[in-house]
Amino acid sequence: MILSQNLLSELLGIGLSSGADFAEVFAENTLESQMTLTGGSVESIADRRLSGMGFRLLKGTKSVYASTSDLSRSGLINCAKSAAQALGSLGEAGHVVLHERVFPDIHGIRIVPSTVDAADKAALLHRAYDSAKAYSKEIVQAQARILDIDRNILIANSEGLLTQDRQIRTRLSVNAVASNGSENQSGSCAPGARMGMELYELKTPEMAGEEAARQAVTMLHAGYAPAGNMAVAIENGFGGVIFHEACGHSLEATSVATGRSQFCGKLGQQIASPIVTAIDDGTEPNSWGSNNIDDEGHPTQKLVLIENGILKNYLIDRLGSRRMGMPATGCGRRQNYHYEPTSRMSNTYIAAGKDDREEIIGSMDYGLYAAAMGGGSVNPVTGEFNFAVREAYMIRDGKIAEPVRGATLIGKGSEILPKIDRISSNLDSAQGMCGSKSGSIPTNVGQPLIRVSSITVGGR
Repeated sequence: MILSQNLLSELLGIGLSSGADFAEVFAENTLESQMTLTGGSVESIADRRLSGMGFRLLKGTKSVYASTSDLSRSGLINCAKSAAQALGSLGEAGHVVLHERVFPDIHGIRIVPSTVDAADKAALLHRAYDSAKAYSKEIVQAQARILDIDRNILIANSEGLLTQDRQIRTRLSVNAVASNGSENQSGSCAPGARMGMELYELKTPEMAGEEAARQAVTMLHAGYAPAGNMAVAIENGFGGVIFHEACGHSLEATSVATGRSQFCGKLGQQIASPIVTAIDDGTEPNSWGSNNIDDEGHPTQKLVLIENGILKNYLIDRLGSRRMGMPATGCGRRQNYHYEPTSRMSNTYIAAGKDDREEIIGSMDYGLYAAAMGGGSVNPVTGEFNFAVREAYMIRDGKIAEPVRGATLIGKGSEILPKIDRISSNLDSAQGMCGSKSGSIPTNVGQPLIRVSSITVGGR
């Protein structure tokens, strides 16, 4: 156990002595290892250990948070007292009785990354690099990086909860650059999962290297995308970033509880096409965004956000629960102990539909096929978004035609959801890092191929 049960009880008692009605300890011991290979040679190896405690007090809807990396008894008590004094004057500290609760571990790990030699990890990177370089003579540069995280957390609170969890994640990232001598284009592929090194038996380094190179070469030979309002088919996997960013953040209590969401007050209302069902599922075994418990000690859930176009649920953390008068949904997450938790997504996706993928493409006389999405920006208050399309093609006469680059999708989440008029059955997900008030956390985005009847495409 990271901290002793007696010390945890003492810290919580100090917090409650300030008049708080809830106190929480979040302790963490995380090992993060990263190896990078550039140009065929290992460029860097870095190991980082993060250990510390976050201490939170709530009084109604008022929150105070403090953190420390000093895990000595005096350092922890000073941190708790600092938080308590920020809330009110200290009284006599009570004693909180804790009861340890063990949650089932649904994310089996077969090969713990820390047990694998650096030479074996380097060999994986070489396989990815060699695969990218072998794809085409136009690939002039490639880089591969392997990341593994072993996160151990402990949560104790004044309701008597004491629980722990170990969270192991692994990810490979490959970037490739293609050049014709006068210009460059890049491609990337970054599979990850809440599992150990066995990930690379399912998603081989060769697959990642080839995919990154294919994207780069394809975009090198692409013309520029036309601008205008048109039908767009958005492919599965990373296509799900549209829902995640343009709609998902607006369903988090972070925005909803403070009245800063396009979907405030719309529970039970039709906000999307009747064929749209959207889900956030933190319980998917071994998925990148999954956990056994959230960072507040609640078990994670499979939560239907939108069902047949009707808004059914919000993503709610403990503080959001108090503000909204609704139960928490197991989505309180944080990057590490430096951050106070807040409502966040985990594995968020549009559910599979009944349409055939090829039939959807064949139904479009003219439009854009967004094969892979890139980065972008969104305003959760208005839902207005602007996303780059990393890999795109024109659709002409029901067929995917020439590749184009420079395309962006521009719109508003609440206006795009009703325009989803076809959904295929080829559901797939992709891995990413999501930034918000509580830092950067691993999330999955996903969907089948969908068709949006009309959306503004920025191009040339």
